[in-house]
Amino acid sequence: MPLPSDTAAVQQIYEQHHSWLYGWLKGKLHDACDAADVAHDTFVRILGARNAAQIREPRDYLATVARGLVIDRYRRRAIEVAYLESVASRPDATTISEEDKALIIETLIAVDKALTGLGARAKRIFMLSQIDGLTYQQIALELQVSLTTVKKHMIRALTECSLILASA
Repeated sequence: MPLPSDTAAVQQIYEQHHSWLYGWLKGKLHDACDAADVAHDTFVRILGARNAAQIREPRDYLATVARGLVIDRYRRRAIEVAYLESVASRPDATTISEEDKALIIETLIAVDKALTGLGARAKRIFMLSQIDGLTYQQIALELQVSLTTVKKHMIRALTECSLILASA
């Protein structure tokens, strides 16, 4: 629960800068609804951070938070599109409920976030193994790294994925 001083600070920042943020986002996103959603989410994020009373440069702070949220939206949409294309390209027509689709997409986003946190090499090794179906030896040859390096990165990636799935 936010402290009263943080709530008052968020209210003041909202009153003074919301229209600026909305206009800035509308110019970046070229969509009024998306701009309104991201502006709203930005203030929700600030309220949840419980540090609004310490914000000295509100527009810089708002822009930084909003940029992160926009990147998250684009990443989410890209994963959603890739998933839907993958399902559509399957030869057997399977029906997946909207709830299951949402859960699958949330899981894919969480896995993507976990893998991105590991670094480019670990993510690439994981993708070559799990998506492209290459063996560890084939990955080592393709990336010109040792088999031990491939195994080390796979252990880290699989550990992160299992932690994500366990908490879901």
